[in-house]
Amino acid sequence: MTPEYCKMMARYNRWQNGVAIRAAGDLGDAERRRERGAFFGSLQGTFSHLLWGDLMWMSRFDGGTAPECGIAESAHYSTDWDQFVTARDETDQRILGWANGLGQQALAGDLVWYSGALERQVTRPIGLCIAHFFNHQTHHRGQIHAMLTAAGARTAPSDLFAMPDDIA
Repeated sequence: MTPEYCKMMARYNRWQNGVAIRAAGDLGDAERRRERGAFFGSLQGTFSHLLWGDLMWMSRFDGGTAPECGIAESAHYSTDWDQFVTARDETDQRILGWANGLGQQALAGDLVWYSGALERQVTRPIGLCIAHFFNHQTHHRGQIHAMLTAAGARTAPSDLFAMPDDIA
């Protein structure tokens, strides 16, 4: 795990969230809320869970405020589209700021936290936790991309190598 990798993945996260939000915004509220058989039900539910997860992990990484609800309520964490879009942008800026401030020393050692999902204290290498953080984003955006495609929305490439240079 390197600071450069974290910066690249924070940029990728911001880019792909923007792509997905633009595509979902064109669908309208009813289509975003339509049950689609995904783990978190709908596009809105999956977007909400992803925001919730990012905020939960960032609270562990930077000491900021964590969501007050648990994973079981995460699909309903952010239910208003306009508020979600604002919160998503703020969170992506927070992730970029955190990644841009990392030095190699910050990536050494363990992270210790209480996991509500496992209902116990967990200790894992910080590098593993950061890899999980970025993998979790990509995993759920893949679900969002599939739902958008099935709904007839137009999306953009999601390949990391296709990321524009001006994403910051």
